[in-house]
Amino acid sequence: WREAVAAAAGALQAGGLVAVPTDTVYGVACLAQDSAAVRSIYSLKGRNGAKPLAICLGDVERLYRYCRVNVPDELLRDLLPGPVTLVLERSEELNKDLNPFTSLVGVRIPNHPFMRDLARACSGPLALTSANISSHGSTLSVLEFQDLWPQLSLVIDGGPIGNIQSPECRLGSTVVDLSVSGKFSIIRPGCALIPTVDILKKKYGLVPESS
Repeated sequence: WREAVAAAAGALQAGGLVAVPTDTVYGVACLAQDSAAVRSIYSLKGRNGAKPLAICLGDVERLYRYCRVNVPDELLRDLLPGPVTLVLERSEELNKDLNPFTSLVGVRIPNHPFMRDLARACSGPLALTSANISSHGSTLSVLEFQDLWPQLSLVIDGGPIGNIQSPECRLGSTVVDLSVSGKFSIIRPGCALIPTVDILKKKYGLVPESS
């Protein structure tokens, strides 16, 4: 385990792209503060540069360095770590070349021990996206994105994630925008929509932004 974390952290620090298991689907990570690596992730996915990448951290405390938070700390801890991406205002600390077209950033803290250990082993945040070509389905085993292997520095095989037969397992994280005080808006329903909305509305009294 420690060797795998060290190997993945080493590959990331060297500017590489690493495929990783998360609590939802397989992802590809690079160092968010490394502009060349961020460009590599876009070309790997054949992805439109206007589509944002999320950042991944190991712990809630680290989120305050890269985001401007306008919700209670307890709310963050009720949703993270977990299969949720929280969209917040980005801080000046975050690499300007990461999503330069938006003042917001999505933050993931996967409820997956390997991912959290890897994020803690790296000095800055990871940029994280799903391990697939853009517009293709998300992947639940490393064999499902074999076509990407040649462009990756390392593939961490965490075994199958969830139930490979279940379409629900491929939905990815629930993405919720919390950048407007007192409100929330769902950007992607994902796999944890109902419990997430429940917490935001019932426990914290946030109101959905009229879409």
